[in-house]
Amino acid sequence: MSDPVVVGVDGSPSSLAAVEVAAREAVLRRVGLRTVHAFGSPSIRLPGGGPPWSPAQAGVRELVDGTLDRAEQRAREVAPHLDVTREVTVGDPLTVLEIESRTASLVVVGSRGLGAFGSLLLGSTAVHLAAHGRCPVLVVRGREDPSGPVLLAVDGSPAGGPAVAFAFAEASLRGADLVALLVWNTWSEPAHDGPETALDVIVNVERLRQEEQRLLDETLDPWQRRRPEVTVERRLVRSRVRPALLEAGGEAQLVVAGARGRGGFKGLLLGSVSQALLHHAPCPVAVVRG
Repeated sequence: MSDPVVVGVDGSPSSLAAVEVAAREAVLRRVGLRTVHAFGSPSIRLPGGGPPWSPAQAGVRELVDGTLDRAEQRAREVAPHLDVTREVTVGDPLTVLEIESRTASLVVVGSRGLGAFGSLLLGSTAVHLAAHGRCPVLVVRGREDPSGPVLLAVDGSPAGGPAVAFAFAEASLRGADLVALLVWNTWSEPAHDGPETALDVIVNVERLRQEEQRLLDETLDPWQRRRPEVTVERRLVRSRVRPALLEAGGEAQLVVAGARGRGGFKGLLLGSVSQALLHHAPCPVAVVRG
């Protein structure tokens, strides 16, 4: 059997919304759904030197069962015949879901869980998984519009190749169009409309545009041949990267990005553009590591 879709469940409204999305993704992939609940931490000890977690104590078993029952019910509302399994384990949710990602085709999490501080827009679990997960990570946030296109953030870097493959596959599975957006500027932020700047005079802007167009075409052409069923709109936009992607995400049902782009500092696991999308995108975001 193919690797399942894994969804992190903590009982929060955000995680239950993630269960619905994960169930649909599992149906599209024709795989099972595994709901995962991580309880506490292995270092926690109950009073009296008890074991790290005893389901019979303090109503924990009922609490966990109730959380997973609600998650499974939500999944079956979306896909009544879906094969749903449960995984309950002791440990830090970040570590547990990272381990689960090693045997999953996709990990789905909500943008905020019960452990997130109220002032944070994005839970630590989602950020950590996007940086460390061993498979694509889909963070459910914003509004969900199944009629919109899949938006691919093209950066042309070798590390971005898996994100391109994922975006084409996802568009094919969903029967959606693919908008491939490459944002460029004259190497200074912010790029803007208006009279020529000194940099515009020094730099051959048209030559730069042609180079970026070539990069966009070279990135997409091989996958366009492999996935002829996917209708692709190629967009080359001169702008600042993050605002352009966030604006384009307003019409998308999903944004797909690599973990790091051409401008990433060596050693960073998650680039600034990916983090901006995870925090502010108006729709779900999939981060695909190289």
